Amino acid sequence: MTDAKMAEAQVTDEMLESMRARAGLELRIEHSVFNEEATRLAIAKFAAGIGDHNPLWKDPAYAATSPWNGVVAPPSFVIGVFSGLQFGWPGLGSFHAGTTVELHGPVRLGDVVTPVCVYDGFDGPRPSSFATFMIVDHFTNTYRNQDGTSLATIKWSVVNFERERAKQTGRDGDLQLPHPWTEDEVREIEEQVLGEEPRGAEARWWEDVEVDDRLDCLTKGPIGITDEIAFVAGGGAPIPRLAANGVALRSYRRHPPWAFRDPQTKALEPIYAVHYNRHAARAMGVALEYDVGFQRQCWQLQLLSNWMGDSGWVKRADTRYRRFVYLGDVVRLEGTVTRKYVDGDGEPCVDVTTTAVNQRGEEVMPGSATIALPSRELGTSPVDRRR
Repeated sequence: MTDAKMAEAQVTDEMLESMRARAGLELRIEHSVFNEEATRLAIAKFAAGIGDHNPLWKDPAYAATSPWNGVVAPPSFVIGVFSGLQFGWPGLGSFHAGTTVELHGPVRLGDVVTPVCVYDGFDGPRPSSFATFMIVDHFTNTYRNQDGTSLATIKWSVVNFERERAKQTGRDGDLQLPHPWTEDEVREIEEQVLGEEPRGAEARWWEDVEVDDRLDCLTKGPIGITDEIAFVAGGGAPIPRLAANGVALRSYRRHPPWAFRDPQTKALEPIYAVHYNRHAARAMGVALEYDVGFQRQCWQLQLLSNWMGDSGWVKRADTRYRRFVYLGDVVRLEGTVTRKYVDGDGEPCVDVTTTAVNQRGEEVMPGSATIALPSRELGTSPVDRRR
């Protein structure tokens, strides 16, 4: 069978100068915006698409008794409004490298969210073991609701590389993929998943937390194709929004680098299909389909919200994507409290480090976060401050 081929290019001085001139540009993102209205179904579909079953996101009766007095969206919901897009460097491959999220206020049922994306520029080219060199792009997303209230700021980076060199080098081709799980192992994993619950209505008081406390484990996997499709269907990272038939064809004719021809079906597929199409993944120089960077960010935020309960607030979360999470992999997310203090805003907070380790013992997403918690002694509540 003929291998899939994606547009390939080499970096030139002209390309570098063109991208330098775009630093500071506010980008056109209409083609990549999704859940701009936080309807009941939009929130429920996004929560389901990241595997988060907290009733605060979807049960009006439960949410009415919570500190929020109604349904709010998961902390990561703005990622389902807009996450990223394909920009510049035509013919180069790219991987999401890292994300820093600052959350300012909640997305409530009925809110309309307006995102803005600015290209901050790039670093490099610099040497790379995966390809000859890499170029790292930097972007800043901001989100506001219908009242102009700031909801979130996301800074994210993307590694760009020459696809031909990456295919020659290969990535993880010596691994047995997908992982050869036994039926007993899969049953054990599924029982672990079913035993994991959000803290919910039981407040986690700042006074009760100590440095070195461990966060409850959150398990994802074995990752399947439907997990990736559910993330897209819920609004996660369609860059640009996925389309079918004539709509897609017209888009690909305007932007040929956005697509490749599947050698088996002969259909044009988006290069985003690296997350659920094996031909696409191999054309990118990767051994197997793999997860989405922003999807993994959503998992970290779920780990944090599960632990803090309905009365807490994630102020900041940072992640770096070290290795691919392939279809068939299992990732266990955990964390540890590293600091306890009252911050400059007067909020009782804890800092945590987070880990995401696969079944091979590899750290796939180191991270950190700051969480504001309610305090008995100080009489403060992060929900009251933001409600």
